[in-house]
Formats: sequence, C-alpha cells, structure tokens
Amino acid sequence: QVQLLESGGGLVQAGESLRLSCAASGPIFSINVMGWYRQAPGKQRELVATINSGGTTNYADSVKGRFTISRDNAKNTVYLQMNSLRPEDTAVYYCNVVNQRWRTYWGQGTQVTVSS
Repeated sequence: QVQLLESGGGLVQAGESLRLSCAASGPIFSINVMGWYRQAPGKQRELVATINSGGTTNYADSVKGRFTISRDNAKNTVYLQMNSLRPEDTAVYYCNVVNQRWRTYWGQGTQVTVSS
C-alpha cells in the first residue's frame, strides 16, 4: 500500500518560515513528478509547486521567490521550504506524487496557518 507521510506544518507569524516534508513509501513504482498543492477554506485546491525527476521545477506565481521545492530521490521525499509566509498562505497543504505510469497519489494534508 502506497503511503505519503507529510510533516512540518504548523502555526507561524507573517514573515516567518516553515519546511514541509513528504516521504513516499510502498509499491509506488518509479516516481515521476512530486509536488505540493494547497486548499484554503472555501476555495479550490491549487498547485503550489512541482518538481519532476529531472529536477525541473514549476511554481504558482503567488509563491515564486518565496517557496522552494526540492526532492531526495534516494529517500522518495519531497520538501517545500516556505519563506516570508503571508496570511494568505494559510491552507491545508497536500503532497502529490505521480509515478511513471501516471498514477497519482495524495497525502493526508498538513495544516499551515500564518497569523498577521
């Protein structure tokens, strides 16, 4: 059974930083794309950042220059370094993994709350 274990969420003040981690385990086959999405109350889930197996990254405009996605292929782990956090970054953050067969897996979500 494939599992995505997320960690690193919490409550911080505006301007502070957090680092999210997501470790994939189980029969996930070969991982292609890893990423982070978020969903704020009353809003649709949106892409935050992705990174493919070659290291190419993609960011939402709202987080460019503040967030950095990275991955450790040996550990099947993806990270999201979030700096200069804003209240509008408050959301549940979900880890997403797509394997080489284009099957998608989701984590359970981790809450990030930024107070002003």
